[in-house]
Amino acid sequence: MEPEVIEAELVLPTHLSFKRVQMYEKYPKGQSRGRHWKHLRQIIQAENYQNFPPDEPNYVNIESPPSMHPCKKICDITGYEISEQKSIVWPFHIHLLMENLLRVEDSNPRFKKAPYSDPRTNLRYANAEVFKLIRSLPNEYVQRYLAQRNAAVVLK
Repeated sequence: MEPEVIEAELVLPTHLSFKRVQMYEKYPKGQSRGRHWKHLRQIIQAENYQNFPPDEPNYVNIESPPSMHPCKKICDITGYEISEQKSIVWPFHIHLLMENLLRVEDSNPRFKKAPYSDPRTNLRYANAEVFKLIRSLPNEYVQRYLAQRNAAVVLK
């Protein structure tokens, strides 16, 4: 420790009256024990994962069955789900059209779900303004939006 700190008496005393367990009782050698990290091999050996059934998900077997809950329907254009709003980067030709639409959606929470899907493009949308925008998109952009959702149709 630096001599200036020792002379200034900024070091805490060994006995603190407001603590139930004193530091010198907890660490008698005067040094705190660092956090001990275990490797994955040690965790696996300690937990005896060999005794678990193979179809039960655990740390070793991360392949779990598919979820029983239905997937969330999120608008492919706005990316909104219920009350989430995040910064979105739009393609340039859509950016100006979406500014007014986002102002309307921010004021009304019923627009934030995507309960509809366009039968022609298979894109999900939240309201009529987004539907008009979807219908005006070229096929290349539609395929890009579907690819983000892993629902793209591969044309051969």
